[in-house]
Amino acid sequence: MKFILKFIILLFAALPGLSQSKPNIILVMADDLGWGDVGFNGNPFIHTPHLDRMAAGSIQFTRAYAAAPVCSPTRASCLTGRNAERHGIFFANVGHLPAEEITLPQILKKEGYSTGFFGKWHLGTLTTTQRDGHRGGKEKEREHFAPPWSFGFDNVLATEIAVPTWDPMKEQSTPSRYWTAPDREATGSLDGDDSRVIMDRALPFIEKSAKNKTPFFSVIWFHAPHSPVAAGPAYRARYTGFDEDRQHYYGCITAMDEQIGRLRSFLRQLKIEKNTIIIFTSDNGPAGEGGGIAQYPGKRQQGVPGLFRGRKGSLYEGGVRVPGLLEWPARFGSHRKVSVPVSTSDYLPTILAILGKSPAAHPRPLDGVDLTGLLEGDNHPRNHPIAFKSYKQRAYTDDRFKLYSPDDGASYELYDLLNDPYETKDIAAENRERVSDMAAAYEQWLASCLRSAKGEDYK
Repeated sequence: MKFILKFIILLFAALPGLSQSKPNIILVMADDLGWGDVGFNGNPFIHTPHLDRMAAGSIQFTRAYAAAPVCSPTRASCLTGRNAERHGIFFANVGHLPAEEITLPQILKKEGYSTGFFGKWHLGTLTTTQRDGHRGGKEKEREHFAPPWSFGFDNVLATEIAVPTWDPMKEQSTPSRYWTAPDREATGSLDGDDSRVIMDRALPFIEKSAKNKTPFFSVIWFHAPHSPVAAGPAYRARYTGFDEDRQHYYGCITAMDEQIGRLRSFLRQLKIEKNTIIIFTSDNGPAGEGGGIAQYPGKRQQGVPGLFRGRKGSLYEGGVRVPGLLEWPARFGSHRKVSVPVSTSDYLPTILAILGKSPAAHPRPLDGVDLTGLLEGDNHPRNHPIAFKSYKQRAYTDDRFKLYSPDDGASYELYDLLNDPYETKDIAAENRERVSDMAAAYEQWLASCLRSAKGEDYK
């Protein structure tokens, strides 16, 4: 009997994924990366070998959605499971994460996790004492002070807004700093590739957690390939056949991909890769001309949404359909494509379920759903529509059809996404009953959000 017990102990010690029952969790996100900007979605020009290898051994979501067509609302959805209409982060540089919201790091700390945030925060200001980013340090913006360390993150390297993707602390038109704690700026090794700067801080946090045999939750939100887009000489040299704008845009994506490869290699070195969940996505579709927000015309925003209609800022598919991967070797060791729609709002309820906690018992109304059945191979329809609102735009997507309004419900378009994923044919006129039913369901969802916005969830 003693021999058997000793064998079991040795076996668990030899298999790091088994010795720690709770999985490590890493949320990785690019900024303004288009659905078509990665090799695993068919881009023939941009080199993303590490993401492509990750995709080849993981779950690939072909209908992955950002919760919003711009960055800040999507970021909030990742941490709260809730749409921006509930808490007021309606757009970039609008509102802040309310103190009453319940975030993933707060939940996971109670489960024994160490927590770390690295990269672009964009959910509130990070200082009240110095001018920083668009809003930090301004007297009239003090109410929006909402740093990561106030929401459960113990280890932090964060900027309020986007910074250059090369030499991030130099030549900024709107200067933003890296902050590590209240009124404490990061120093040292802040030049060169910004994705490397972020990963340089994330890996020691991961290593310390692994050595302490503590499960960890790490959020790694890159700035690439958001403007100001810049790539170092070695990365530009990989794209000498392209114009300067594309050299920089393609190069900074390849630099980010390199750091994702570095992360995955580091997990293997620590022998913790099997029981580590990595989720990769983008916060919205690509910026630039061609629909949505044409905020960088003629500059370096060269991303593509594939063949999908619209770009960043648009609630057509190109503005919200994003690359989506989930890797967890201990549970899902082979490649599988999932065509059921999923959303960044699903992160929180799914992680709760993985930890054996009921999402239904969560004290706030959630817009996301538990995806564990889908991850285990149940490809039944989602049966829970995904709702979007971005100022006057509305969208409501079920497993097949998508309702879209450009004018806050004054008129509606309808698309059959299974047969017309690129939204080329509006079929609203011949499907009036379906339009009416979906519009009524959307109004019910919006009324629920309005109750949340009035603070009823916090009572």
